[in-house]
Amino acid sequence: MPEDYNINNESYNSANADYSQKVSRYQVARRKKQAQLRRQIKKTKQHIKVLLFLCRLSLIIFLVMLIYFIVRLKYWHLSPRAFDSLGNTSIRIENNYIVPSERILRAVRENKVPDCPIFLMNTEEIKKSIMEISPIRDVYIKRFWLPARIEVLVQEREPALTIAPNENVPPIAFYTKDGKLIGRAYMPLNPMFKTVKILTYGSYSSSMKFDEEKIKFLSTIARDIEQASKEPVQYIDLRNPEDVYVQIPSVKIKLGSISASTYPDTLKKINDLPSILPKVKILNKKVKYIDLRWQNNLYYIKLAE
Repeated sequence: MPEDYNINNESYNSANADYSQKVSRYQVARRKKQAQLRRQIKKTKQHIKVLLFLCRLSLIIFLVMLIYFIVRLKYWHLSPRAFDSLGNTSIRIENNYIVPSERILRAVRENKVPDCPIFLMNTEEIKKSIMEISPIRDVYIKRFWLPARIEVLVQEREPALTIAPNENVPPIAFYTKDGKLIGRAYMPLNPMFKTVKILTYGSYSSSMKFDEEKIKFLSTIARDIEQASKEPVQYIDLRNPEDVYVQIPSVKIKLGSISASTYPDTLKKINDLPSILPKVKILNKKVKYIDLRWQNNLYYIKLAE
């Protein structure tokens, strides 16, 4: 009995050892297979990363080339002769009533036609050149695509007074509402502008200060006389600042020396014109002027000799 037990025990131990070896070999083989699988997965991921990188790189190169060819299209670029004349479709000038279009084009022509696409074009230099023209107050430059072209919209200063040496000479210059003196290069003005003609010359013109306040004051005088007389003011004679005249179609009005401080009193006399003018019109003699310098609502009608 002990011998049989020993034999069976040895058989069991031998079988158990074989089983352990098989399990060990299986585990080793399984670990090797798992390690190989992990290496394969890692290589596959690396291949995928490389492939994705190549795809992204190819897409970027394609987009860069596409943008390059689109940018290089001639339709995005101004014609090299865009600033040569007003007869082409590359440039249009609008909203100018004082400055001739040719004068604005000369200012534009001081700048080279850009060789970049229209949407990358810097318009500041062109605007700066146009702003040097004295009647121009502001400039807006619009850019259009397909085909490339620009539109120059100018905002001009508004004329207020025109200047002439006497009543028989057309105005040789004008002042704008903001006090800018514009020379004869931009005369005559378009009839659409309603201005007040001022007669002045010599030392009087150099001593007079036609600033914004003075311009507004003279415009107010013309407006008040037109409202009172129902006639347009033809001119205000400032050749002698101490003896100012205002001419309307029916008669000349003498105001004498006027200023902002004394004007309220003068305005009262101007408002009496509706009662004075009918008396002037019924006279059989030619009237030289109406003198409104008198006090206490008195006036004097000077007859022509």
